[in-house]
Amino acid sequence: MRRRLTAWAALLLLGALASSAVAAEWGGITPGVSTNETVRARYRGPSRESRRTVDGYPTTQWVYEGAAAPVGMKRMVVDFGLLTSQGYRPAVVRSMVLEPKPGVFPRRVVLEGWGSPDRVGVDEGQDVFYYASGLVVYFVKGGADAASMLFTVVQAEPPKPAGR
Repeated sequence: MRRRLTAWAALLLLGALASSAVAAEWGGITPGVSTNETVRARYRGPSRESRRTVDGYPTTQWVYEGAAAPVGMKRMVVDFGLLTSQGYRPAVVRSMVLEPKPGVFPRRVVLEGWGSPDRVGVDEGQDVFYYASGLVVYFVKGGADAASMLFTVVQAEPPKPAGR
């Protein structure tokens, strides 16, 4: 699952320019708006930091786990580096992945917090909620609790079929 979420985040680096629409947010972090300074002020330093190059751009990833993870989370991963219409912004949050502890984000709470999803699907046996605001929620197989929540910049609506 982590590989799938990392692939989503890497695609977003160059595949979508930051939009003026408001992205889904959590815990004071809004992809496309928040910066590494915002995250550090709110959550202090990460448990671990890594740097790499994606499509020629330097990116940074901060991982918060254990005692450094936000309350109710097993882990929080924040990726920095976003290509925008104003150019590449290495300090801007591109995506954030939350791995909540059991019972923290059951399906009911996700629906109350972010509303009805724009699409619902199944991926490798997991129910998935897709929000155009940039949130993708994977639920535990056969369960109601969120297993992971990917927050990204606002996603463009796919083209509608002709004649509709």
